[in-house]
Amino acid sequence: MNTSHFADQRVLVTGAASGIGRRIAEAFHTQGAEVIGLDVNSLPGETPFRLLALDLRVPGQITAICRHLQQEWPRLDVLVNAAGVLRIAKLEATPLEDWQTCLDVNVTGPFLLLQQWLPVFKQQRSGVIINVASNAAHVPRSGMAAYGASKAALISLSHCAGLELAPYGVRCNVVSPGSTDTPMLRAMCGDTQGLERLIQGIPAQFKLGIPLAKLATVDDIAAAVLFLASPSAGHITLQDLVIDGGATLAA
Repeated sequence: MNTSHFADQRVLVTGAASGIGRRIAEAFHTQGAEVIGLDVNSLPGETPFRLLALDLRVPGQITAICRHLQQEWPRLDVLVNAAGVLRIAKLEATPLEDWQTCLDVNVTGPFLLLQQWLPVFKQQRSGVIINVASNAAHVPRSGMAAYGASKAALISLSHCAGLELAPYGVRCNVVSPGSTDTPMLRAMCGDTQGLERLIQGIPAQFKLGIPLAKLATVDDIAAAVLFLASPSAGHITLQDLVIDGGATLAA
């Protein structure tokens, strides 16, 4: 991809301290963008890009950090909402706190960030928004009601935002990863055998497995995000790109 696509562009990425969000932020940085990462786990000097502390569960923090960034420079070229949390439990055993945490981080945080930056996008009449959802929003997963519901809500929010922003030349798309090799997935699976079971399928959890017989990598997801942010995707908006090796089949 031509590095000039993102040179001198300002990119904001949530969840940028680790996993998918970090790889996305690193990729934009490598392509010449000014990257600002936001994450609840923020350790100065550990990333090649600027990383600021933000807890998406706290609306006041979102307002404060966005106002600060807009005072620095009232422009934003790309907003990527990649932060996410996963809580696993059967529906009747899901604590209200876990349900609320998934909603707060996975959809309310992006909603509040959109509210802060939409006026900027509209005024400059340009910009790209990419929200990272999940294939769990497309097919039911046993024990993942809170996560799936929050990601489905994020997809609907993205489509509504894209529709409202289209007259201003601003594009909004979604990428929905399936099982991706990240610290969060490894913590969920426990060991290499757990990862292999995920690839082969777990009938008891109504997971059919991955037809490509491998996990996605964070590079797979980052490449899709950079494509959607680039001029090559200049006529693509309101779309949801599922990146899961075929795991959702035709669902």
